[in-house]
Amino acid sequence: MDFISGEIIGIDKPLEWTSFDAVKRVRGAIQRRLHLKKFKVGHAGTLDPLATGVLIVCTGRATRCIEQLQNGTKEYIATVRLGATTPSFDLETEVDALYPYEHITREQVESVLPTFMGRIMQVPPVFSAVKVDGKRAYKMARSGKEVELKAKPLQIDAIELLDYTLPDIKLRIVCSKGTYIRALARDLGEALGSGAHLVGLRRTRVGDISIEKCLTIDEAIEKISTEPLTFPEDYRLPGDN
Repeated sequence: MDFISGEIIGIDKPLEWTSFDAVKRVRGAIQRRLHLKKFKVGHAGTLDPLATGVLIVCTGRATRCIEQLQNGTKEYIATVRLGATTPSFDLETEVDALYPYEHITREQVESVLPTFMGRIMQVPPVFSAVKVDGKRAYKMARSGKEVELKAKPLQIDAIELLDYTLPDIKLRIVCSKGTYIRALARDLGEALGSGAHLVGLRRTRVGDISIEKCLTIDEAIEKISTEPLTFPEDYRLPGDN
């Protein structure tokens, strides 16, 4: 492995880990292997702690590719619970309102889903990293301040109903960078004459990197620690003259 020239590693991020947690583990393993106190490692596209799946981690000079990788099409498997809303649109916050959902049929769900296809406008969640006047929206929301966010354009290439077991529905979604699946759950609940929030999310693809190509954290650390190392010609190990 050539961490200096740059490696692009697909990680299957565990539940309740932040994206930074995963990067920190990978960085630490590389620093130990190369005997360095500092080393550049970054990720392409944040995953919420309550989401699992594809997290692209870049090392060394490959961190220059992060923006390009972030622009890749994303695929998710999302579980949406009808009949209840939360302020964060997911399980991060407690249910704040209940709505009827028994009237919602499979046919209704399938008829509504195409309205979210193509180029759409979406208002991000207030519990998000979107900046308002230089401040993160989630910090303002948690401090009790009212936050008003503007709708942003995004692209939904596919949205498919995989399972219908009320009050939960499972969806496969293929979308552009910047799509908030939590906000999509909110909008879907409203379109069905109810409320909804996200209770499960797994990212299964980013660009050409699918979940099948990803390593668990333990597998990634093992590979970093044991695979043969190579170095660019212009690189000198610490202590070399």
